[in-house]
Amino acid sequence: MAMECKDTLELLPAHVDRELGLPEVMEIERHLQTCPRCQAEYAEQLALRAAIGRDVTYFNVPSHLESRIQAALPSPPLRAPLPAKRTWNWLAMGTTLVSIIAVAWSVSLYMILPSADDRFADEVISSHVRSLLTGHGVDVASSDRHTVKPWFNGKLDFSPPVYDLTTEGFPLVGGRLDYIDHRPVAALVYRHRQHVIDLFVAPITGDRKDIPPQSLSRQGYHIVRWAHGGMVFWAVSDVEPAQLGKFREVLLVYLSGG
Repeated sequence: MAMECKDTLELLPAHVDRELGLPEVMEIERHLQTCPRCQAEYAEQLALRAAIGRDVTYFNVPSHLESRIQAALPSPPLRAPLPAKRTWNWLAMGTTLVSIIAVAWSVSLYMILPSADDRFADEVISSHVRSLLTGHGVDVASSDRHTVKPWFNGKLDFSPPVYDLTTEGFPLVGGRLDYIDHRPVAALVYRHRQHVIDLFVAPITGDRKDIPPQSLSRQGYHIVRWAHGGMVFWAVSDVEPAQLGKFREVLLVYLSGG
């Protein structure tokens, strides 16, 4: 049974936060393809989360607050020191051992947690695979950059660079709005023979200097990440790594005005 608007609208917040399983994601994506009302609500929720992440105000706790709280707390009663005992305090030893184990476990957990780049790479691959499985690869289907680029106006707080690379063997298929790393991003879709290449584009946060290409492979998919001109780019595909590298080189020529 196809998912109805009521069910879709209830699940949209979790869908935006990537909290749903693949079956629910596929059902929602199918519904969004044919329902303008839910498409509009989905776009509004993406924009709202982006605005909150961008414009939320944070307050720093005053440095003197801790001392004021400590001063307001009652002082613990003084106790006479207990005479030294030569017997072992097994309870204290057990508590200490538990503390040591807890600290060791916390350190080991911290060591195996994925880095920010690893988490971003996982999101990029997940978005790429999900678009292939659901058949929702593009929101605007066109090889004309003058059609695809203006489509993002009003949907993003930046203008992604869009180029058709047909003459170099990487024709532009279209674009879509995606949500990665807690913000909307542009996903430009290219093709190389039978392979789909998703190019995710977002503004650089922090240091805006260019970053040389960094490559990695996971689950049979290959990724190239780099930064140029104030934008960060993530290209992902199951195409051969050499061809994905060529795609980046060709695109870089256009980005550099060549």
